[in-house]
Amino acid sequence: MKGILGRKIGMTQVFAADGSVVPVTVVEATPNVVLQVKTAENDGYEAAQLGFADKREKLSNKPAIGHAKKANTGPKRFIREISGSQDLEVGAEVKVDVFAEGEFVDVTGISKGKGTAGAIKRWGFQRGKMTHGSKYHRGNGSLATIRDANRVPKGKKMHGRLGSETITVQNLEIVKVDTERNVLLIKGSVPGARNSYLKVRAAVKK
Repeated sequence: MKGILGRKIGMTQVFAADGSVVPVTVVEATPNVVLQVKTAENDGYEAAQLGFADKREKLSNKPAIGHAKKANTGPKRFIREISGSQDLEVGAEVKVDVFAEGEFVDVTGISKGKGTAGAIKRWGFQRGKMTHGSKYHRGNGSLATIRDANRVPKGKKMHGRLGSETITVQNLEIVKVDTERNVLLIKGSVPGARNSYLKVRAAVKK
């Protein structure tokens, strides 16, 4: 497994060799620093902990500063693990050239938060009739079950918070790798708003 951490810049489009337009997401991935390498002997699993985006020491606590100093770097704003066997050492840098054009990746991020939403917007429920006197337009409908009319079952689809969840979009193709600007152009859309942090790793199912 290989991966890198980055920041979503926005979306644009590029032209393929056949002249077709390809919508892409621009991901800025400046060199990541390997903060820790976990092994099966010491930690029970194999992974590499990467750090992205420098953070001032004034805004960090002592454990975070000491953890970063082991890798001869400063504290980082975004820290995630890339699971799997890695041929990396603490303090090494991971750059965008770890990927190549045409490879497929899985991108993980936090989706846009939309606040509290009703059942229709959140779950796609069908609304009631809009005729006069129906008194039922955008309601949830019945909440209880036939077996137990006094209890709402767990997991019932109701109104509540929409978005702001960890989402992974799989099997996205890398259209271009710009090593000079530390940028990845990924075909299609990825979770999150602009300037949100992303984890890009090699596709699991490809």
